[in-house]
Amino acid sequence: MLEALSERLGAIFDRLSNRGRLSETDVAEVLREVRIALLEADVNLAVAKDFVNAIKERAVGADVLQSLTPGQSVIKIVHDQLVDLLGGAEARLQFADTPPTVYMLVGLQGSGKTTHAGKLALRLKEQGRRTLLVAADVYRPAAIDQLKTLGKQIDLPVYDQGAGDPVKIARDGVAEARRLGIPTVIIDTAGRLQIDEKLMDELAAIKAAVKPIEILFVADAMTGQEATSVAKGFNDRLGITGIILTKMDGDARGGAALSIHKITGAPIKFVGVGEKLAALEPFYPDRLASRILGMGDVLTLIEKTQSVYSEEQAKDLAQKLRKNDFTLDDFLAQIRQVRKMGSMNDIMKMIPGLSKAMPNVDIDEGDVKRVEAIICSMTRRERARPDILNGSRRKRIAAGSGMQVSDVNRLVKQFEASRQLMKQMGGGKRGRFRMPALPR
Repeated sequence: MLEALSERLGAIFDRLSNRGRLSETDVAEVLREVRIALLEADVNLAVAKDFVNAIKERAVGADVLQSLTPGQSVIKIVHDQLVDLLGGAEARLQFADTPPTVYMLVGLQGSGKTTHAGKLALRLKEQGRRTLLVAADVYRPAAIDQLKTLGKQIDLPVYDQGAGDPVKIARDGVAEARRLGIPTVIIDTAGRLQIDEKLMDELAAIKAAVKPIEILFVADAMTGQEATSVAKGFNDRLGITGIILTKMDGDARGGAALSIHKITGAPIKFVGVGEKLAALEPFYPDRLASRILGMGDVLTLIEKTQSVYSEEQAKDLAQKLRKNDFTLDDFLAQIRQVRKMGSMNDIMKMIPGLSKAMPNVDIDEGDVKRVEAIICSMTRRERARPDILNGSRRKRIAAGSGMQVSDVNRLVKQFEASRQLMKQMGGGKRGRFRMPALPR
């Protein structure tokens, strides 16, 4: 998502940074290209125009034009305006003073409401807040069954009355949560293929009946500008308090992410970044702005690392490196841990400067799987002692993994070279650690 925009802006600002001084004409030329890049990314026309005008007002000042590094000054202004465009700061969920806290999920059919009701419930459960899911979508076939299945997967209760009155189901669901002492309720409402008066009347009635603390609009980021017009329709009638953008890991232009807050005034609170129930992340405007401009995202990288590595695991790994006890088993474990954090390409983009220093690096996830296949084809003894890998063993490993003997040789050779470097580092000598290359 937004990768094409990031590359386009990166090329524009690289040219800008090479200029010693800037004139108003230079700034105007750059901003024209920025506007085109935004429109190509499917950003709303009015939003793109206001965004460029806001940058121009700040960029033509004497402080920028007479600066020794005017390019960097303009980039800083663009970054600040991007953060503002995306909402300014993280917007957290609100909680009612008196439980239960009620969240009402709304949106068009197919936007992912039911799935993200489960994702949000799981996130709240991980924070220690038990949730009752209420199945108020009585029109879409299998919507109730889908919510029940999600409830079983995350071990949370689901309230339903079958194909009844959605308003009554929502009201009774909240009453049931109050009776059971469950502090949070998420109501999965019905959607349509497009906004209509009947849908809005029903949602307004549910809102009046349960008085939700938050009305969260679930938008498919792949729909581009259409998502912003739909969001405006829901907001005008219901007054949405937050947005959940789904499919943010998709291969779309991403204009919805850059337009929807400006159009509705409602903050983006969460983004769906995958199909798994745990693939729901809080939205940080400053972090996305930094990633769009190729500045990396260290905070998210740290959080992802902490989510898959415990302090004890980190200490154990450090000890193995110091003692030169790092085996192919350990390397396999590291590969699997890193894969839990997401794709290698996405992780690389979070490291500041790396995407610019290595612009053409593209790690094929298939290569990672092939390394895993080679190591898994070894016996436990072979993984612990690669030095016993003679010709016949390597031939067996290659056949077992569906690879060539040369691939096995390359992996083992580079792993051994890496272990030697780690040994030097452990002995106080300077060396550069390099993980084994992936066979192709």
